[in-house]
Amino acid sequence: MISVSGKNWEQKKIDQNLVEKLKQDFGFDDILSKLIVSRKFSEDEITTINNHLDLNNVFLNNTDFNQSVDLLVNSIKNKEKICILGDYDVDGSAATSLFVLFLENIKHPFFYYIPDREKDGYGATKKLFQKLILDKPQLIIMVDCGSTSNEAIDYLNENKIKSLIIDHHEINKPFPNANSIINPKKDNGYREYDYLCATTLSYFFLDLLIKKIKIEINIADHLIYVLLATVCDVMPLRKLNRLIALNALKNFDITKNLPLSTLFELNDKKNKITINDLGYLIGPILNAGGRLGKSQYATELLSSNNDAVIKERSNYLIKLNNKRKEIENLILDKIDFQKIEKENKDVIIYYNPNINEGLIGIIAARLKDYFNKPSVVITTSNELLKGSARSIYNYNIGRVIKNSLDKGIIIGGGGHNMAAGFMLNKENLKNFENYILEDFLKSSTVNNNTFSYESEVSSLAFNQGFYDNIKKLEPFGTGNSVPTFLLRDLKIIKPIVLDNKHISIILKSKTGFSIKSISFNSINTKVGEHLMNYKNSINVIGQINENIWNNKKALQLTIRDLIL
Repeated sequence: MISVSGKNWEQKKIDQNLVEKLKQDFGFDDILSKLIVSRKFSEDEITTINNHLDLNNVFLNNTDFNQSVDLLVNSIKNKEKICILGDYDVDGSAATSLFVLFLENIKHPFFYYIPDREKDGYGATKKLFQKLILDKPQLIIMVDCGSTSNEAIDYLNENKIKSLIIDHHEINKPFPNANSIINPKKDNGYREYDYLCATTLSYFFLDLLIKKIKIEINIADHLIYVLLATVCDVMPLRKLNRLIALNALKNFDITKNLPLSTLFELNDKKNKITINDLGYLIGPILNAGGRLGKSQYATELLSSNNDAVIKERSNYLIKLNNKRKEIENLILDKIDFQKIEKENKDVIIYYNPNINEGLIGIIAARLKDYFNKPSVVITTSNELLKGSARSIYNYNIGRVIKNSLDKGIIIGGGGHNMAAGFMLNKENLKNFENYILEDFLKSSTVNNNTFSYESEVSSLAFNQGFYDNIKKLEPFGTGNSVPTFLLRDLKIIKPIVLDNKHISIILKSKTGFSIKSISFNSINTKVGEHLMNYKNSINVIGQINENIWNNKKALQLTIRDLIL
């Protein structure tokens, strides 16, 4: 079915025999069984639906982890000064914060550094290390970076400085000559965990370290930082990440975490923290510092227990994020979405020399969400071009960037399955575009503007019992999306514009059943035009969720699309 926004919607095809087996084996009802089958939940994931499972360290006997633990144990014993180098996004900031909290707790000499996006560029470079070694570290720990920093690591070795890399980005042989590297993509026996972000890897590393040196630190108190980074780095909330999410959300007491409770208070939030809070409220606020020239602020906030510092950093980051939103909207308003749609390329590559380089990643994410295609946004940075890419679930953009680096098409960069960043010379822009489009074709990834919904449901399904059943699959996120349904023959009643961009309406069925609904960011879109003006019955693609306002909960349909 072609929608008013031009998308092709199809119902997911699932094996009804598997549905019936789930109903029989576990006593699940039809819709929950269908959702489990469509998501291909493993037996362990199915077990988590009705049972709480504790989170155990899966890297207890892993060679890379144990070698890395021994490296840090020796540094601690010898009282060596340590430098933590983290990336400037939430994953890098959260991973760095875990190390800061640990090293402060044991009163070990250290300092940390989060690179400035414009002044320092991306990741661990020789130029950056030339600056950092002036503070005389004896060990540098790189988190969420370092996997492609061969030259920089060689420089550390020349200066007799030890190095440890904890990262999840693409890495190819020859590996950097670090003293130890934790990266599942090394394919050293734990490749199955390549969907973990750097903060998750750092958490399990520190858990092993704490047990090894036998000190009283409960690192599980900061498991929420692992979930925060997982969500913000668009890692799938499946398998081990699902278990992390369930444990983090169940056990987290926001009143005992001053940084997050302050952000909640300043945003008038009083609910129990959710995945959406992490991804759409806290994450963007923390990322604003790295985007707009205050890269250290997120780590300073997350690792502090000083009330004055936390309030000052929180207020500043909130202001920066509001500024980021304004700039982002100005950029998006100038993009010709219709032109891009007519070009119909498999990968969106958008070049604008005037975009603030701190915002190219978020603009790429917006394009990816809108077109459901891998998207790359490129701007100028001094004499070079700087790009950021965001991908769809089944196309590894980090691999493409790493391969284009190896082929000399770009001059620097790295990434993981869902996101990547890079730099290239201006004269190579066309070569880069041709390479990525050819790679997409060779990958046999399907990109036909087809979207799927779970099933067609009656408007009568819009009730608390139905919603509570869906909630058993929470937490929702990448790899486990909020279920989407088709509801037919609904009339649009009382559309109201909110904040000049959203539309609040009532949808009424033929039997007179009313559904409170909202369509986000739909003003000046085809969906918005129909919601404001269409008088006949319409079919709605939407998601049932819970709206919390003034501590009152009410069911709400979030409209994704309309079909005439």
